[in-house]
Amino acid sequence: MEKITLGTEKLEVSRLGLGCMGMSAFYTGAGADEGGSIRTIHRAIDLGVTFFDTAEIYGPYTNEELLAKAFTDGRRERVVIATKFGTILHRQNDERGLDGSPDNIRLSVEGSLRRLQTDYIDLYYQHRMDPGTPIEETVGALKELIGEGKIRHYGLSEAAPETIKRANDVHPVTAIQTEYSLWTRDPESAVLPTARDLGIGFVPYSPLGRGFLTGTIRSLDQLSDDDFRRFNPRFAGDNLEANIRIVEQVDAVAREAGAKPGQVALAWLLSKGDDIAPIPGTTKVENLEQNVAAADLDLSPEQLARLDAVAAPVGDRYADMSPLNR
Repeated sequence: MEKITLGTEKLEVSRLGLGCMGMSAFYTGAGADEGGSIRTIHRAIDLGVTFFDTAEIYGPYTNEELLAKAFTDGRRERVVIATKFGTILHRQNDERGLDGSPDNIRLSVEGSLRRLQTDYIDLYYQHRMDPGTPIEETVGALKELIGEGKIRHYGLSEAAPETIKRANDVHPVTAIQTEYSLWTRDPESAVLPTARDLGIGFVPYSPLGRGFLTGTIRSLDQLSDDDFRRFNPRFAGDNLEANIRIVEQVDAVAREAGAKPGQVALAWLLSKGDDIAPIPGTTKVENLEQNVAAADLDLSPEQLARLDAVAAPVGDRYADMSPLNR
């Protein structure tokens, strides 16, 4: 698979990564088939995927432990591990909450290093911005960790443009991670241009619209009672039915291209620039192989224009939008 570099610090990653969250948390079937998840990770490496995304909150903790089990037999040196901190209060009984303080970062990184069974983390994201800690203090602590070799690069997830600029003034940001897809085009207005102005790489999470753009989700009955999407406004009530129109337009292009809807959604996203490294998630080898094949799918200018014209979905992307873009 083709590789690209993220940021002025030049972190090399595969054009498509693998989001590992759903293997352990939040979605239907999470944690049910550890062996299958490990086989999917191994197949990803075989196909040239080098970029694997996790976080301490996924589980919590179990997703990082899963990756450690998968990256044995010399695989660790062949991959780039991205994990995240800042949504667990390690100084307050590991409760959930936002904490970007230097003390919490130290506790977080030591825990992640231990669970991942590695001496360093390739890319360490602040998962959500902490309004109680100036970003300069957070990045100052991350800069120290880079100097110590415990992390090699850092990034920000769901940060506002001004926060990104302030962080970059302290130490260059390697990557911005934000939801971006045909389902969510918000970053195009300010976050993505800011990243590009500063030479920062961009990592879209949920590039398949939390699975919706694959065309396989038509009813909440397909999801378990604890699936995060049951509480997502875009999947709620009449919104789900209204949003199916997006999938129908993607599916029409897919039929023309002889591809799957999810492949079309990924190919559209990849067309947006060579500084973008989406991280579609899956637990199944078959789905992984389809996603990877999207890197070789060329859509016509007319097809891309039709996809560009797809209307925005109905409903916010989270029930609580307050932690985002700040």
